Amino acid sequence: MTNVIACIDGSNVTPAVCDASGWAANQLDAPVTLLHVLDKSAYPTESNLSGNIGLGTREHLLSEMVELEERRGKLALEQGKYMLQDARTRLAEKKPSVVVETLQRHGDLVETLLEQECKARLVVMGRQGEQHQDQSQSIGSHLESVIRTLKQPILVVMAEFQTPKRFMIAYDGSLTAKKALNRVASSPLLMGLECHLVMVSDNKSHATAELTLVADVLHEANFNVVTAACQGEVQTALSAYQAEHQIDLMVMGAYGHSRIREFFVGSNTTRMISKSHIPLLLLR
Repeated sequence: MTNVIACIDGSNVTPAVCDASGWAANQLDAPVTLLHVLDKSAYPTESNLSGNIGLGTREHLLSEMVELEERRGKLALEQGKYMLQDARTRLAEKKPSVVVETLQRHGDLVETLLEQECKARLVVMGRQGEQHQDQSQSIGSHLESVIRTLKQPILVVMAEFQTPKRFMIAYDGSLTAKKALNRVASSPLLMGLECHLVMVSDNKSHATAELTLVADVLHEANFNVVTAACQGEVQTALSAYQAEHQIDLMVMGAYGHSRIREFFVGSNTTRMISKSHIPLLLLR
């Protein structure tokens, strides 16, 4: 697992994906693979238009439509190559020490990422793709599928990316949360950043004691750790803490077995990502 894979398209979040992948690659001392996937549903490799009403007896029209579809596919492919070039140039200007590769595929994004997963250390994606970029709180059509399918960490970025100074781990005591915490401690990705370990619980004294115990894992990895036990509704409590302490990035386990699990999985995952103003690092 060596590469940071940055998924780019024609959306306005692509610069943020480039900046985030450059930062992550620098932290991990890893190369970046800029990935552009030409959606096979939008630009099929083979067009069969003979089923359209009346076209069977209008061979010249059928031929022209096939040529038009082929031309559209070629133009989209060429446009993707230019996007990859621009993204590579941006990375070279901002992180000249990072090695950058480009990869273009015609197919399905999830299938392509699964093929590349064995080479991936981190996948970086924008919250909205090209089709949803004008909807400020929408989520790209492929994002949730990618989150549910891939086992590697996924960094979801918004329209802009700023180098983070402090991050927050949403901890709930579950096995998934403990695994996520251990992954943070063993990775150089977030090294040097101030860590806030936050737990939302009705039993504040119990939460404080548990946080003190598990924070040792991060202390041993030389993280500067701040612990906080909060009460109330999960989303409200985490959002309030994030705003008050100027958290730049949130880390959370993608799956668990608690109130936070119910908050992060399914429709609640969608709600969290759609309302967040900061990048989210999702760990399995």
